[in-house]
Amino acid sequence: MSSRPRKFAGFAPGKFNMTPVPAPFFTELLPLVDDLAELKVLLFCMYALPQKEGEYPYLRRADFSGSAELMRGLVAARPDADAEATLDDALARAVQRAALLSADVVHNAETLTLYFINSTRGRRAVDQVRAGRWKPGDLNNPVEILPERPGIYELYEANIGLLTPMIADELKDMEQEFPLRWIEEAIREAVYYNKRSLRYIRAILERWRSESRDSQSGDDDGKRFISGEYGEFINH
Repeated sequence: MSSRPRKFAGFAPGKFNMTPVPAPFFTELLPLVDDLAELKVLLFCMYALPQKEGEYPYLRRADFSGSAELMRGLVAARPDADAEATLDDALARAVQRAALLSADVVHNAETLTLYFINSTRGRRAVDQVRAGRWKPGDLNNPVEILPERPGIYELYEANIGLLTPMIADELKDMEQEFPLRWIEEAIREAVYYNKRSLRYIRAILERWRSESRDSQSGDDDGKRFISGEYGEFINH
């Protein structure tokens, strides 16, 4: 005969934080999960990841094992097993099911496994880690994943204006004519001087080319190469 379940005291009165859970968790993932410990680990991810900062939030094993509430829950899920072993098995099951994604990095001569939810952002993060686009952080946040550099089309639409087919074609032509770094910097120049037009961006690029920009000081930001028609907008 099984023992009686422990009773829940009920939610305390007053306001408390809400944790958003995407609907597909219930409609698509939950029917697949057949292990209570794995389910508790996944629910913990839904609770913990939104509290993480950065472009690509992740959890380490220490984030799971450091939660007393989760570890008590894993003991309840498998009373006869070691909680640490239950955690490792639950994480492995979640990764095998592709509910979680994992990627290893080396930090201070130690290999750390980072765990991500299998979402668009999580998949992008894993690609970034595996491509080596990460750098060491501090002890509390040991790894910072570098954000993927936006393409010039994204930069244009985010900073200049609507990306029409005609503008996209011209940006494509620019990619053939100028280094990508130049185009990115020219877009930033246009934003800085509030001259948000493709014509102004091309004028910057043409000026840099006519002045043999790369033959000048290597890290010059390009300001001193703009003169003539656009010189009034530049502080020399």
